[in-house]
Amino acid sequence: MLIQIPPASSSRESDVTPESVYLSRRSLLAVAGGLAATAALPRVARAEVSRYADVESVAAPTWFGEKLAGTRWQAVTAGDEVLTPFEDASHYNNFYEFGPDKGDPARNASQYKVEPWSVLVDGEVAKPGRYSLDDLFKPQQLEERIYRLRCVEAWSMVIPWLGFSLGDFLSRVEPTGQAKFVRFETIVDRERMVGQSSSFSLIDWPYVEGLRLDEAMHPLAILAVGMYGRVLPNQNGAPLRLVVPWKYGFKSIKSIVRISLTREQPKNTWQALAPNEYGFYANVNPAVDHPRWTQAHERRLPSSLFSPNVIPTRLFNGYDEVASLYSELDLRKNY
Repeated sequence: MLIQIPPASSSRESDVTPESVYLSRRSLLAVAGGLAATAALPRVARAEVSRYADVESVAAPTWFGEKLAGTRWQAVTAGDEVLTPFEDASHYNNFYEFGPDKGDPARNASQYKVEPWSVLVDGEVAKPGRYSLDDLFKPQQLEERIYRLRCVEAWSMVIPWLGFSLGDFLSRVEPTGQAKFVRFETIVDRERMVGQSSSFSLIDWPYVEGLRLDEAMHPLAILAVGMYGRVLPNQNGAPLRLVVPWKYGFKSIKSIVRISLTREQPKNTWQALAPNEYGFYANVNPAVDHPRWTQAHERRLPSSLFSPNVIPTRLFNGYDEVASLYSELDLRKNY
């Protein structure tokens, strides 16, 4: 299903990153003719071809190459929004399984093995089971969704994701009438994930996130397997992560190994650690400050001391089409 985002989601002229970091629109179509060649390659036989300039190319697994050839490019765009450079998006992020600093995931996740991989689906579904990546992908077509990403720490990016509708996948496993929420769980591997083995970590692993079922079924919510025209880097949540663009970034859980349909609202990891700072909903809201900083503005990456690139934050990160999900909810109380 081709999804067109209403104008309300489009960015404004004031959102634009300085021209010096602009990624040309022509790069969106670059080397498109070479994409089909990846479809029939043996597993990790050669580096994939990227549509974007200055993107680190890596060997891609067979399932990704097969799906890439049929991708619906720019199925969702962000208006005239300028993309964050791949280097920033892949080397400045939070993935506490690999360490607490922004550069730790890129430093510590490069050798992490994500094949083979499977996802356990259980709870209030008619078709529970363990699904391999091949099982997940067989009926799905990849779409490129260019979304704004707003971190609760008040920095933001614009990233072209490759993925498929979370709602379509949930429909396949047939939630029962008792299902009200969706709980997500990341992998536990203390031997290879240095952050999980650290004695300084306060997180009770595994990392857990959750959505209301109607949120999970919204067309904007996706399961992502790639970004910038290539397979997901390990540090960005390979091989499978959630992307919910109207919520703060910590809701978009990485390296998912379990999806459970539940009757009760799950408690997400940051909510359990600091309930006065991080709620269940975590909708982007400039009117509700974090206890330690304002949420009225955000720092759009790339930025520097001399060019901070601070812009106003928009309710629901600008995705106004989700507002109806919360028409009867006090967004200040249910942060």
